[in-house]
Amino acid sequence: MTERSSSPANEQADMSAKPDLHIYLAAPRGFCAGVERAIQIVERSLEKYGQPVYVRHEIVHNRHVVDRLEKMGAIFVEELDECPDDRPVIFSAHGVPKSVPAAAQARNMVFLDATCPLVSKVHIEAERHAKNGRDILLIGHEGHPEVIGTMGQLPEGKVILIESEQDAQNFTPKDADNLALVTQTTLSVDDTSSIIGILQKRFPSISMPYKEDICYATTNRQAAVKEIAARCDMLFVIGAKNSSNSKRLAEVGKVYGAAKSYLVPSSKYIDWDKLDGLKSIGLTAGASAPEYLVEEVIKTAKTRFNVTIEEVEVTKEEVIFRLPRELRQAS
Repeated sequence: MTERSSSPANEQADMSAKPDLHIYLAAPRGFCAGVERAIQIVERSLEKYGQPVYVRHEIVHNRHVVDRLEKMGAIFVEELDECPDDRPVIFSAHGVPKSVPAAAQARNMVFLDATCPLVSKVHIEAERHAKNGRDILLIGHEGHPEVIGTMGQLPEGKVILIESEQDAQNFTPKDADNLALVTQTTLSVDDTSSIIGILQKRFPSISMPYKEDICYATTNRQAAVKEIAARCDMLFVIGAKNSSNSKRLAEVGKVYGAAKSYLVPSSKYIDWDKLDGLKSIGLTAGASAPEYLVEEVIKTAKTRFNVTIEEVEVTKEEVIFRLPRELRQAS
């Protein structure tokens, strides 16, 4: 059998035999400062306390991240009752109701809070409004851990969930002059703006956040998707199906001109045959998706196409959130 030569001439021939594919790579993409901080909290806790360390709920919504931390010695559970008293427990980046750390304290447990500081900001705002006698409207998705955590900062009934424009139209307040608004941080900027507009029109005196609660990372990633959506034949968002910010990215892509927009966990979930005949694709990743998943998509694309990459950056992110004091001291 004659072996095929790997000379530069043959490599050039291989490239010319492949169809061209242009990849618009959105930036920023992937991990945000809150996700980086949460993952570091688990890693540093394992260094300080040894194995195992328990984590209540997925630390962030990405199975690849969770699997890696499990291999390092983290045990993920859904409720505090599943944790022993004598091992540390970490609360996820999405935040928890006040009852959870209170229960951990009652059991004399070592616990660390990995709640994103921007989610904590929403918690603080909600408590401030409640102290001032206001009823609080929360724009968010029922059942999402962040929404459960925010609503759990105050007594039941004090926070009213608004999920849609219809909810905003139908809501009847006890006192229209004593309302305040907060939002889930990972929603679509456009969807939230429309709901906010309805509430402001119906209740002109509603107290708004000092700064919009949708986090900088969500806003930036959506802005980057808006920039590339209309340029590409197909858009891929790398992220978990239970990741709110990732799902919103795929929705934003479709609204802003991508003919087809898909949320996929990794390159393995892409039907590559559907890319035959396409000239360009867009590529981004949700705030809890590691960059190596993006690199795997590009690597796989290069086996089938003559790939050119154009990174479209709308802004640079330089935000860093500090670790809890006990872990800073440990490091």
